[in-house]
Order: sequence, then structure tokens, then C-alpha cells
Amino acid sequence: LTLTSQQQKTAWSDLNGAATSNAPSSFQPSTSSALPSTVTVHAIPSKTATAVPALRPYDYAKVDGKLLIVNPHDMMIAEMISG
Repeated sequence: LTLTSQQQKTAWSDLNGAATSNAPSSFQPSTSSALPSTVTVHAIPSKTATAVPALRPYDYAKVDGKLLIVNPHDMMIAEMISG
């Protein structure tokens, strides 16, 4: 997944209000890494999926001030967005 800077800004403004999940202290998020099972993921809201259609098949989590866009089938991080 590769989002333009405008798509990232839209996703950040729509999703930044989500509760932050607690990840293990050893977890260093990066694209193509697996999300720990202890992290809570949320479905992309329809408003955000309409504004940024590329996000439609994904879920997301907020960890350490970053939005992690996650493939729900294998829980791999597809994109990381910072504010």
C-alpha cells in the first residue's frame, strides 16, 4: 500500500482520534512486519474509506502516536502514518 501525502493527511485527520493500543515494549512497528495479537485493530470507517478508497480493505491500529494500516487477513502492517 502506498498512499499519497494528501491521502495520509486525510486518513490521519479521520482516524487520529482512535484510542491508542498498548503494544509490547519490544514492538518496533515497520511496514511488512506483523502486528502483535495484543494490539486492538479497528475497521476503517466508511467516511474514511470513501475519502481514501485504497484503505477500504484494511483495518487500522494506533500505536505510539502512529496510525498503522493493517491487512486484516495476515495482520501485516501495510502502511504507517504519522501526524
